[in-house]
Amino acid sequence: MTDIQIPQAPKAHARIAFLGAVSPHWEVYSDWGDQTIIDEFRSRVLARLVLLPRDDPQFRRNMARIVRDAERELISIEWDMGDPDYEF
Repeated sequence: MTDIQIPQAPKAHARIAFLGAVSPHWEVYSDWGDQTIIDEFRSRVLARLVLLPRDDPQFRRNMARIVRDAERELISIEWDMGDPDYEF
């Protein structure tokens, strides 16, 4: 037999927003989902990003970790980089 993974519906949604050049640089907002899941996710995200501006090389590595964390927790995420022309 083959292992087929059936996509599961997200349990929550988070928007990770870049606040600007002055620390703290990031905030996590949520529109829906279990508040406990969101609060735990927010603390992990901020632990990885709070002192990193978006142009820091470490940001990309931490961003990938956050995406994997969100996938594991079934949280849909949206990145608000503060600039519509920002390229990932």
